[in-house]
Amino acid sequence: MLTLFLQAAGGSSPMMLIMMGVMFVGFYFLMIRPQMKKQKQEKNFQENLKVGTRVVLTSGLHGRIAQVQDDGFVIETLSGKLKFEKAAVSREMTEARFGDKAKAAEKAEDKKETVTEEKK
Repeated sequence: MLTLFLQAAGGSSPMMLIMMGVMFVGFYFLMIRPQMKKQKQEKNFQENLKVGTRVVLTSGLHGRIAQVQDDGFVIETLSGKLKFEKAAVSREMTEARFGDKAKAAEKAEDKKETVTEEKK
């Protein structure tokens, strides 16, 4: 048994280096790259949230975005308004829960904004 360990530790063959390289490439494509992609997707999601979007926070709190600030969001809940970091937003619930009603409300809101802009 000891001879097996001594043989394995004794020679650094090119095959061993190739296997280490293959393992590193495998780890990159199976673990590191998907994690980086997920982080980028989450950051884009958090940056594109707007006022009026219903969200769920990582703590499980449900609310609607009342204000968007540089460092976070002001979330309006049934108990009042609370300020949270952008990283605390877990997912959007507007379209998932309210479906077509949310899209119709968003279109109506956009239409109101264009009418008020035209009046100015």
